[in-house]
Amino acid sequence: MALSGSELRRTLGVRDAVVVGLGSMVGAGVFSALGPAARAAGSGLLLGLAVAALVAYCNATSSARLAALYPASGGTYVYGRERLGVFWGYLAGWAFVVGKTASCAAMALTVGAYVWPGHAHVVAVAAVVALTAVNYGGIQKSAWLTRVIVAVVLAVLASVVVVCLASGRSDAGRLSIGLSSGGGGVLQAAGLLFFAFAGYARIATLGEEVRDPARTVPRAIPLALGIALVVYACVAVAALSVLGAGRLGHAEAPLADAVRAAGAPGLVPVVRAGAAVAALGSLLALILGVSRTTLAMARDRHLPGALAAVHPRFQVPYRAELAVGAVVAVVAATVDVRGAIGFSSFGVLAYYAIANASAWTLSPALWARAVPAVGLVGCVTLAFALPAVSVAVGAGVLAVGVLAFAVRRWMGFGTHDAGRR
Repeated sequence: MALSGSELRRTLGVRDAVVVGLGSMVGAGVFSALGPAARAAGSGLLLGLAVAALVAYCNATSSARLAALYPASGGTYVYGRERLGVFWGYLAGWAFVVGKTASCAAMALTVGAYVWPGHAHVVAVAAVVALTAVNYGGIQKSAWLTRVIVAVVLAVLASVVVVCLASGRSDAGRLSIGLSSGGGGVLQAAGLLFFAFAGYARIATLGEEVRDPARTVPRAIPLALGIALVVYACVAVAALSVLGAGRLGHAEAPLADAVRAAGAPGLVPVVRAGAAVAALGSLLALILGVSRTTLAMARDRHLPGALAAVHPRFQVPYRAELAVGAVVAVVAATVDVRGAIGFSSFGVLAYYAIANASAWTLSPALWARAVPAVGLVGCVTLAFALPAVSVAVGAGVLAVGVLAFAVRRWMGFGTHDAGRR
């Protein structure tokens, strides 16, 4: 069947969709998030990881159920709009686009910091331009490159785990779980680790480019999340066994320090290269997700309608991709966004809170509402357990989005979709 000028091409199968999700989750976060999380939780790091995993599971389950019903680009923007109303869909889209744009810049700068530390901004901009060009060429090219990146990163992480656990400096006593930083520290660690787990949203936002989405997306999301959880647990245990929570919490490059402490300094350059490749994978998947949500919002005129254009040959939202790439390049060239992890986590947790609220409406049965209820409470709890600055900035940015929505409706824009649920 021929595609219309505004439709995207369905080319991704289960394997490709899982790889896209893994490219987001098993990315730079595994190389950088463990340190701040250990500093927040202390001996409760593994407990924080378990809390983040529980919330991520609830969110993934809710997202998979919704994606089967609404297999279109946009993810929770579409789910919130259809199940809760236009405003909630808009708020989810706003939280995702703004938060993940900051994440894109952070990932680009991570590439620069590992590849050419003295010129991180230059490398970051070059990475954004190159990956935007890859995405412009079609979703299959993006999936192929992501597959290569995921394979490299998993190989590096496997070597880290083996070296650490097989070394004579590994001590199981360092894995004891406690509450040295209190329950608040555990929750804050869970919120920071959630930044790394949230990549399965990319599978849902690509719903319009997946073959048989009602079957593929619900299978791909839990598969990708399950693999990522196993990887994170193994890496966390390996790093803790040689560094302990205290040293891990103060490590600037946690996995590089772990292999050095394990007596394998020759592996440090490999780990640094793996971190750069992982950041590239995260950046590639992030640009894909943000551009597809931008496309969905542009279709409803919450963003300029010109961004809804689909390339007649490559069947990608090329104007949305170019716009997202340009914004990310400017931010990466001018701002140090290493502190954006907390802000990004706040925005993504708000996004998933709306996803769980949307899934709550799918069935009145108590058993069917249990998972979205736990996910919703978990998202709100973790969002407000983040550092105070992250909460303040995140809430302020969401308030700006709400104000923009109110002004547009007052001026008569966007009223064409008021009839949606």
